[in-house]
Amino acid sequence: MRIGFQTGYWSRRPPKGIQQFILAADRLGLDSVWTAEAYGSDAFSPLAWWGSRTKNVRLGTGIAQISARTPTATAMQALTMDHLSKGRFVLGLGASGPQVVEGWYGQPYKRPLARTREYVDIVRQVMRREAPVTHDGSFYQLPLSAEAPGAMGIGKALKPTVHPFRPEIPIVLAAQGPKNVALAAEIADGWMAGFYAPRMDDEFRALLAEGFHVRSEERSPADRFEVAATVPVVVRDDVEAAADVIRPHIALYAGGMGAKEANFHKQSLDRLGYKEPLDKVQELYLAGRKEEAAAAVPTQLVEEIALVGPIDKIRKELPSWESTAITTMLVQGDPASMLALLSASQDSSLGGRVRSTTGALLSRVAPKKV
Repeated sequence: MRIGFQTGYWSRRPPKGIQQFILAADRLGLDSVWTAEAYGSDAFSPLAWWGSRTKNVRLGTGIAQISARTPTATAMQALTMDHLSKGRFVLGLGASGPQVVEGWYGQPYKRPLARTREYVDIVRQVMRREAPVTHDGSFYQLPLSAEAPGAMGIGKALKPTVHPFRPEIPIVLAAQGPKNVALAAEIADGWMAGFYAPRMDDEFRALLAEGFHVRSEERSPADRFEVAATVPVVVRDDVEAAADVIRPHIALYAGGMGAKEANFHKQSLDRLGYKEPLDKVQELYLAGRKEEAAAAVPTQLVEEIALVGPIDKIRKELPSWESTAITTMLVQGDPASMLALLSASQDSSLGGRVRSTTGALLSRVAPKKV
């Protein structure tokens, strides 16, 4: 299992010290660095800025929202990033949710799976550069039909002027619902999981197998499929204190990242068996009682989807993660916790490099103790 770094999206401003940590991660041999977007910072710009000074780590959008850009615009950014990084780019895509898609982008949200299928097809056409890009779908028409509202009817099928660095850029789909996970296994090169619990590994594998069963022969083999999961990490002597750092994050997703009747993040957590306590979390959050909502998040739930507590406890829990379908663990947390986790890694070569430089790095990038 490889280890990458999920930077997430920004809150009020760019996160302090993150470029320094990314440069250290590149030297230490981490697999990848990933960015995100919601309705603030975008996923591509920070990745290009921070990645411009790295040499080894893969650079992934985790995730870029498909409603934020047309498929060809996303393909242009991916093509450009792949050239600048010399083949280290990974395109992570996701449908987001109806509140953001319809409220922020002003786009309809219905039928996100069908829209994603068309989107990926167009992106791949651009990357292959075999012929002018054409598509006659329910969501995208290239060239635009002359009958489309406002169309002049003189659109021309085009192919990119820039020759791709690679004809195939890996595409990873973020998915939480069962059908979405199966779709990722069918049409993509990887799946990005939001809330992965090792206890549910058999169920996740079954959903992936469903998609692999109908995967076309032209796609890369299933044994090369990437499963990336974001795993928050907080190293503290006290488990409850560590869990307290994660609780607001879970409360935000379960309570505020989606309408009450259409919160896909909460539905994903509900499937882990926490529907009743999370109903209360959602109720408190939507009432504006965010601190109470965070306090209502069960510690057991935090421990299922994150690594929290003393480093010895985390070290004992790592094997349960390593035995899952996950191929890339995207750790998310403060630099001190991240480096402590890497030092505890079962990978002797990586662990050795980390241990040899952890002290010096912590003195430069570790946050003040709280």
